[in-house]
Amino acid sequence: MEYTVQKLAQMAGVSTRTLRYYDEIGILKPARINSSGYRIYGKTEVDRLQQILFYRELNVSLESINEIVTAPSFDGARALREHHAKLLEKREQLDVLISNVEKTVALTEGRIKMMDKEKFEGFKQKLVADNEAKYGKEIHEKYGETVVNKSNQKVKGMTQEQYNAVTKLATEVIETLQAAFLTGDPAGELAQKTADLHRQWLCFYWDGYTKESHAGLAQMYVDDPRFTAYYDKKQPGAAKFLRDAVQVYTGLKQ
Repeated sequence: MEYTVQKLAQMAGVSTRTLRYYDEIGILKPARINSSGYRIYGKTEVDRLQQILFYRELNVSLESINEIVTAPSFDGARALREHHAKLLEKREQLDVLISNVEKTVALTEGRIKMMDKEKFEGFKQKLVADNEAKYGKEIHEKYGETVVNKSNQKVKGMTQEQYNAVTKLATEVIETLQAAFLTGDPAGELAQKTADLHRQWLCFYWDGYTKESHAGLAQMYVDDPRFTAYYDKKQPGAAKFLRDAVQVYTGLKQ
């Protein structure tokens, strides 16, 4: 069956403007343009749009989606299985958050008692889910399923004290990096303090620390534009500076 822009947009629950934009950036081209100049979409394009919307639901950027779905090695069936697994994870996270809110309401109304640890279970689940959605593919490929799964379990098992500590440490890493960046010296005292704080932060997530993994992750911050954008948000070049500082800290260069 074939669809015009209007019919496909209505069926998929998106705007016609969105479909036209997808055409412009090359992520979803129509099957053909008819004699009246209308975009016409067929089964292949419908399936592609479904994949795009699945990835968007998981907060994957359009740039990354385009790279994924247009790659020669793209496997639609495998992608659907991965989507299914990710959505189950997301549902689990939402179920925990909903339960958390319900318990908190009951607590404020005096109907139940709630352990402090319970108040933060949903946030830990969300932290894992967000990281998986943003960086899961790259991290799984680089470090393997076993390592990543152990890391996720470690996060879910954090005590409230550990959760508070790692949240505070993440802020300290960024603040120290910003100050160190201004010195321009990756081997300087502030830069090396940043690298050490970064190591401490990683140890909350990793099952075991190695200099090789630390240096490899720092290199990924430069190689992957999403990581780079995060560290370069306030200071362009900060991701490379952190990479260089970690290389000095570990004595390793990728």
